[in-house]
Formats: sequence, structure tokens, C-alpha cells
Amino acid sequence: MGLALFDLDNTLLGGDSDYLWGRFLVEHGIVDGDEYEARNQDFYEQYRAGSLDIQAFLAFSLAPLAAHPPERLYQWREAFVETFIEPIMLPAARDLLERHRAAGDELVIITATNRFVTEPIAERFGVCHLLATEPEMRDGRYTGRPAGIPCFQDGKVRRLEAWLAEQGRDLRDTWFYSDSHNDLPLLERVDRPVAVDPDETLRRIAHERGWPVISLRD
Repeated sequence: MGLALFDLDNTLLGGDSDYLWGRFLVEHGIVDGDEYEARNQDFYEQYRAGSLDIQAFLAFSLAPLAAHPPERLYQWREAFVETFIEPIMLPAARDLLERHRAAGDELVIITATNRFVTEPIAERFGVCHLLATEPEMRDGRYTGRPAGIPCFQDGKVRRLEAWLAEQGRDLRDTWFYSDSHNDLPLLERVDRPVAVDPDETLRRIAHERGWPVISLRD
């Protein structure tokens, strides 16, 4: 049985769930609109450029979780997934997941976006294994800090290696689908890297190295 790893944002989704969660918070008046929107956009541009300070971004993006009780957050999250995420769940991404499932591969979504945002999205894709940045909880509330290693850049490799050790598996016969040059540390580790609607940097590298380049967009 093989292992099929999938990035989430701009790979299985036709957009970025972390960025869109920030947009949701702004549109519903949950955060200060102008300031939050500007910082959200700035961090997104840093991510695309490969210059993101992940700790600074997590301090920003996880802060709203600490400001509200989980019950209210989960209500907002359900509305967010229905209005912002379900419309960008790509049909071709579902087809790709089903092909790997039919082949007997184990499916894993591995994403830098935190588990609070991504867990219901993975469930809607029917993928039970999710490796994501973990928001810390204490005494039943989010603290606004990450727990453990952020699942970002080489952190994805470290988080995956820990998960594989727990599962008694290794990286043999492993696919990884991603759109982003930020995922090069993991793309370089697997047997079968695939660039999906890649950014300019990843597209160039994929062509240089002979990696497949596919599109899941219409």
C-alpha cells in the first residue's frame, strides 16, 4: 500500500483557507477590519515569496482563537467552511483522492494551516489523516500559541517523519502533491513529487527536475 500526501491550500482547494479565514473574520466584524486585512494580506504575500516568518504569522493568525470561547469559534468555523470553503473544493481534487483511494493508497493531508481551520475541510474531503500546525489549548480554551513544530517548510518533513514512526512506515512509494515552492523540503524527499497548479518558482524547478506538473482547476 502506497502513501499519498496532499497539500491543501491552492492544491486540493482553489484558494488558501488560512487567508480566507482571516477574510471571514474581517467580514463578520470579529476582528478590526482595516488593520487585520492589511496584515493578513502582507503575511500572505510573504508566504508566496518564501519569506514568511512562521512564528510571527502564527502569533497573528492564532490570536483570534484565544479571544473567544471554543463553542462560538466552532459556530463561526462551520459558517466559514460552508460559505468560503465548500465553493472552492475542486471536483478534480476529489477525483484525484478517489483514484488513490481506489488504488489502496493511504491518504494524508499535510498543511501549514492550523488544525482548527483545516480539520473540517479534511473531513469533507473524506481524508482521516491530517498533519497540520497545532494550536495550543489549555483548560478548554485556545491560548493563541502553536503547540509543537509548525507544519511548514522543513517542519512538514519533521512532522511527517514523526507520524511515519508512529505508524511503523517509511517514505517508500510515497506521492506528494503541492502547489508551493515552500514545500520543496518534502517534495525532494518523496519518490513521486507532483506539482499541482504550481507557483512560478515550483513550476520552474519541476520542469528542471522532470517532475510531473498537473492542474486540478477548470
